[in-house]
Amino acid sequence: MYRALTRDIEVTVEPYYLADQSDPDDSRYVWGYRVVIANHSDIAVRLVTRYWNITDQNGQVDEVNGPGVIGEQPVLRPGDTYEYSSGCPLETPSGIMFGRYRMEAENGEAFDVAIPAFSLDTPGQVRVLN
Repeated sequence: MYRALTRDIEVTVEPYYLADQSDPDDSRYVWGYRVVIANHSDIAVRLVTRYWNITDQNGQVDEVNGPGVIGEQPVLRPGDTYEYSSGCPLETPSGIMFGRYRMEAENGEAFDVAIPAFSLDTPGQVRVLN
């Protein structure tokens, strides 16, 4: 489990390898990840946009920007949590993801909330450190 806290908005991520959707012989590795966003602040916020930086083990970077998450722009009142799952395919057996959500507070102020960096590792894969 990976965790980041920005302005009392907590983001936790739990990645998991999807062996049934992966095909290593065809250089296809797929991970799912579950995200929980918890509003520990005293104001309501709306998740407006997302940004993801996805880097495979060869250093190939894919950047993803867009409105909301999974087609929604959830509003989190104080004490609320919002949870969703998504996925990421790579052509290599490992990689790393991180990002940010653009939030809009009920007073109109916009700010970024960090999504913690998390690793995507194929189970049983031997890593070599240089």
